[in-house]
Amino acid sequence: LSQVLAPCPLTEEVLKEGLSLLCKTGNGLAHAYVKFEAKYKDLTDISLLKCFIHLRYVDLSENKLQDLSPLSSLTHLLWLKVDGNLLTSACMQELPYLQIISFAHNRIKDMEGITHPRLANLSLKGNKIQTALGLSHGQLFSLQILELRGNMLESTAGLNLPKLKNLYLAQNAIRSLEGLEGLGQLTTLHLRDNHLETLDGFCSSMKCLQYLNLRNNGISSLQEVAKLQVLPMLQALVLLDNPCSDEPNYRLEVLVLLPHLQRLDKELFEQDERAEANKICQKRQEEEK
Repeated sequence: LSQVLAPCPLTEEVLKEGLSLLCKTGNGLAHAYVKFEAKYKDLTDISLLKCFIHLRYVDLSENKLQDLSPLSSLTHLLWLKVDGNLLTSACMQELPYLQIISFAHNRIKDMEGITHPRLANLSLKGNKIQTALGLSHGQLFSLQILELRGNMLESTAGLNLPKLKNLYLAQNAIRSLEGLEGLGQLTTLHLRDNHLETLDGFCSSMKCLQYLNLRNNGISSLQEVAKLQVLPMLQALVLLDNPCSDEPNYRLEVLVLLPHLQRLDKELFEQDERAEANKICQKRQEEEK
């Protein structure tokens, strides 16, 4: 249901106030303002921006926008921030140079129609997204940072982005890890405050993953932690506030399973812990013979 809002279009006056950063344009002979900021203005309509085709940086946070279509003529746009509006979709005309977008704290329900080929950093924090299926991985070849904290995702299916380095999925409702095999460049994965009970879904193709935060999930057995042995580069793991972190000798048992780990729950492993874990490991191997 679209809210019926008192119309509050962008005026010439607010426009003049918000323009800054005078730069040379294409041919180097003319000058134009390339930055525009209008926050907390209750704006419902930004049609006036259509003519400002030289804008590169636009911040329209904390307004009442439901429609970004006037931005489709801003083909030089590099950076866009529209946090705290009333947007229900992130769908926009493809912009060739757009590198950073933040749509945090809107009412966006899906990830369809985000197709900017140079987009490197995308935030959809604090929206109402239930699935990542519909993400245009065919077009997002440059995406390196994806922030989806505080949504309603139940699975990771659809997040198959080849260049992704940092993925933030804390505070969702994720029960299953799927489709992670394409994340060959991922170094950091945040899954804090979700509903994971098993750790199926990690795979050896995730050869760059170094930091994994699983704090406050439902992982009750250290047998699940053993499934992280497929991650060749894992160096830091957070398991606090999972039932398995109450097991006796929890730190040692994790180190026995994952001898390459450098730190657990922010604490570095000491030499004596390593020696102890080694002993346990050897002893168990001998018992198995």
